[in-house]
Amino acid sequence: MTVLPQLLIAHFAGDFFLQPGAWVEAKEQKKLAAWQLYVHCLLHGALAWLLVYELSFWKWALVIAIVHFLIDASKLVFQTNATKRAWFFVDQLLHLASLLAIWVWYSAPSIFISPNGWLAIALILFLCNPCSFAIKTFISKWAPFTGDKTDDSLQSAGKYIGICERLFVFAFVVTGYLGGIAFLITAKSVFRFGDLKEAKDRKLTEYILIGTLASFGVAMLAGTVYLRLRS
Repeated sequence: MTVLPQLLIAHFAGDFFLQPGAWVEAKEQKKLAAWQLYVHCLLHGALAWLLVYELSFWKWALVIAIVHFLIDASKLVFQTNATKRAWFFVDQLLHLASLLAIWVWYSAPSIFISPNGWLAIALILFLCNPCSFAIKTFISKWAPFTGDKTDDSLQSAGKYIGICERLFVFAFVVTGYLGGIAFLITAKSVFRFGDLKEAKDRKLTEYILIGTLASFGVAMLAGTVYLRLRS
């Protein structure tokens, strides 16, 4: 039985759910001198060991912690403000590649949750914070706003709207209710129409469109992956 979903869950949880923003800032400022870096990497190993739920996996969990440290340390040492966006994607790809390698070399039974359940949990977590960070980073260079732009929008509203829409799309694809995706797109267009009409800003319209298409596309891809890989 594959351990890949558990490893992905551990990675998404450790990097995007259990890593406070203050830790990220401390690592970027102090680099290898930041204690948060070492705790963060150990946490990744511990989460992987806990989710795989096999005592013999401790060696692999230690490998995960060490490899995670090497990748994160390289990122902190070599990234600059100009390359920060690129390093985000390089960093995540290297982490995922290392987990794929461990998946190839190791196989352990899952307990309590079926393989399909682990796969669904991994994809759902991916569609939450990891996707939000990735899409935000991807479209940031087209952001039509300046740093001191203020409006009446709720704090982090866009992030949670994106998460909800991706989870809806994922559920629609998995259940075969593709008409729900069309309904969701229509509903979002209706709610956004007033903002875009009032703004009269072509750049804002294109920015929102890119973000929406990326969000829907990733969610549809995740749903397709689940349907292909489920046992």
